[in-house]
Amino acid sequence: MKKFKRLLYLKLARRLSRSTTGAPVPSIISENTRLKGDIISDGIVHIDGQVEGDISCDELIIGIKGAVVGSVNANNLQLYGMLNGKAVADNLFIAKSAKLIGDASHNTIAIEPGAYVDGHCMRIGAPIPAEQGKPDLMLVDKSQKNKSSSVA
Repeated sequence: MKKFKRLLYLKLARRLSRSTTGAPVPSIISENTRLKGDIISDGIVHIDGQVEGDISCDELIIGIKGAVVGSVNANNLQLYGMLNGKAVADNLFIAKSAKLIGDASHNTIAIEPGAYVDGHCMRIGAPIPAEQGKPDLMLVDKSQKNKSSSVA
């Protein structure tokens, strides 16, 4: 029965992947899988196993039992497990069960209370605070101004 369900799932997944209107089928690295090497995909990658290498994809989901050691580049990154390396994502979500060790560059970010983050989170294209321009409010010491006008 188990083989039949798996065969049925694979047939359905193939049909959906051929259809342009159907939802995309994710590439899944299961819990019992360990992968060494880079992953490049135009679609969704779901990791519940262990990956040692760089990942580049449209959407990456690192599950609770998933672990990645390497850099990640994705439009959408959902982190529930562990990421040890640099992350570049347009939309970054870090769950309370997640552990991020490394720097993250993002456009939008959401971090649940309880998440472990050891590194810098930087917004893509954000100016450094010192380079933002003139302050709106300027403090002036009037006592120094009055002394210099009375001396002249």
